[in-house]
Amino acid sequence: MILVSGWLPYGWIIAVQTKTKKTLAKPNIRNVVVVDGVRTPFLLSGTSYKDLMPHDLARAALTGLLHQTSVPKEVVDYIIFGTVIQEVKTSNVAREAALGAGFSDKTPAHTVTMACISANQAMTTGVGLIASGQCDVIVAGGVELMSDVPIRHSRKMRKLMLDLNKAKSMGQRLSLISKFRFNFLAPELPAVSEFSTSETMGHSADRLAAAFAVSRLEQDEYALRSHSLAKKAQDEGLLSDVVPFKVPGKDTVTKDNGIRPSSLEQMAKLKPAFIKPYGTVTAANSSFLTDGASAILIMAEEKALAMGYKPKAYLRDFMYVSQDPKDQLLLGPTYATPKVLEKAGLTMNDIDAFEFHEAFSGQILANFKAMDSDWFAENYMGRKTKVGLPPLEKFNNWGGSLSLGHPFGATGCRLVMAAANRLQKEGGQYGLVAACAAGGQGHAMIVEAYPK
Repeated sequence: MILVSGWLPYGWIIAVQTKTKKTLAKPNIRNVVVVDGVRTPFLLSGTSYKDLMPHDLARAALTGLLHQTSVPKEVVDYIIFGTVIQEVKTSNVAREAALGAGFSDKTPAHTVTMACISANQAMTTGVGLIASGQCDVIVAGGVELMSDVPIRHSRKMRKLMLDLNKAKSMGQRLSLISKFRFNFLAPELPAVSEFSTSETMGHSADRLAAAFAVSRLEQDEYALRSHSLAKKAQDEGLLSDVVPFKVPGKDTVTKDNGIRPSSLEQMAKLKPAFIKPYGTVTAANSSFLTDGASAILIMAEEKALAMGYKPKAYLRDFMYVSQDPKDQLLLGPTYATPKVLEKAGLTMNDIDAFEFHEAFSGQILANFKAMDSDWFAENYMGRKTKVGLPPLEKFNNWGGSLSLGHPFGATGCRLVMAAANRLQKEGGQYGLVAACAAGGQGHAMIVEAYPK
């Protein structure tokens, strides 16, 4: 038995904690560790990244990760990226970004999509590959470029163009052209609504806030908290996962540009964005359209140690959930949290750092009320008791998606790195990452600090 800096292999003792907690290592299953992770600065769409393509941002995240970790490219067994609104030219953006970042063409890469938890899916897919012994070293990440989304011709126009392409004679071509109508030219924008319900997420968030009696003031206060904490973290240099990115033909971007602490008076002046005129969800208490990319290096623990790395955290139990996409679209954290805690044998009191995705203030506060309700637990979740409320002093202490931004495909890695870095900084042992996603889905994962 080897003691390192006073740590015991099966009961980590952290100096700043009052009680010893067990580790979540499982017998006969490989430990999976986070070596480090990075992200480009997250920017409001339509700003400095507006002329790029998604693979440019993903490549920047990969290059930043290589620089941060000095991992040899040939050691990486597999690369997985998440993305939501795909650029049709680079549908497997993971592969294009990897080649652009100089990875070997022998390194496989694939892209996953699961709405706002796409990067979470990329990471847990990597965890599965390592835990099953298929791989030792995985790079997972995500990217989104909302500045340039694919806008298609209408279905009628597409059909006409495809038929014209197949026409063999001038007569056939003229016959097809005669069917053209000017309304064929109306463009088809990417859907911002749920396919199954035809409702936008903002509209659903507004209904959810109303259902849980979350007031406009409460939502604005929470959004102001997010922006204020993000500004403080940015000023104090705590957002250490952000790596500078030299935008071709432009200046080097060094920090997130959506962090804008306002005042409750200014926020109160904004009109409802979705349900008018009585809604409570506004631009100020919603996450904004964001461009950005993230990447994280995960390894089998023995591989990381053999290569001389000092990991930041273990990736432990995780859980995916799905529920009704109409009335419970954004309640993923409420459903996933008790399940992942039970799986890990933990309680809310064991969690030292909470990192939840903030789609809307109303969504976070509605989840808080659902998590703190015995009635909701019994009637909707089939549970005897509520899971309980995350203590606000442990919750999203360095800001969240409302302030830092939310590139759909990249946020999951930001959440995990925020949890890992907070545990290191604050001396905690367990972090809980959770997020909702379109389709009524959700994810939660336990992150365990690596012993010092």
